[in-house]
Amino acid sequence: MASLLTFKDTKLGDEMAATNIKVLEDFIDYCSLRNKVISKNIANIGTQNYKREDVVFKDLLNENMSMLKTTDPKHFGSVNFKSENTIKVDNSKDMVSGVNNVNIDEEMAELAKNTLQFKLASKKIGDYFKILQGVIKGGGM
Repeated sequence: MASLLTFKDTKLGDEMAATNIKVLEDFIDYCSLRNKVISKNIANIGTQNYKREDVVFKDLLNENMSMLKTTDPKHFGSVNFKSENTIKVDNSKDMVSGVNNVNIDEEMAELAKNTLQFKLASKKIGDYFKILQGVIKGGGM
């Protein structure tokens, strides 16, 4: 997020900030969907033959390499980081819980990790808009 603070009053800085905010928004969408899926897995821990689900967050850099825009051969430009998050059913035959393949310890750990990631992304977006609000009010950065 350093680029949000280092490129002041430039078109490039505005584009970088907009790109960073968009990436964070997409990441928050991913975290929100992942929270729902993990909660569903936890809720179905005792449901016989339930198959756990997970959200697949595609490798954005590898998938978007062809979309890189550069102004100089030595620079990386903006990339469209919008990724389609898909829900994947885990068809493993392991009956971890005795009735299905949901491991409560793993799900709880993933839920905690996902919550921290969501909070971090939300804080970064909030910090950006606080800085922007200060600039608009004339308080500078």
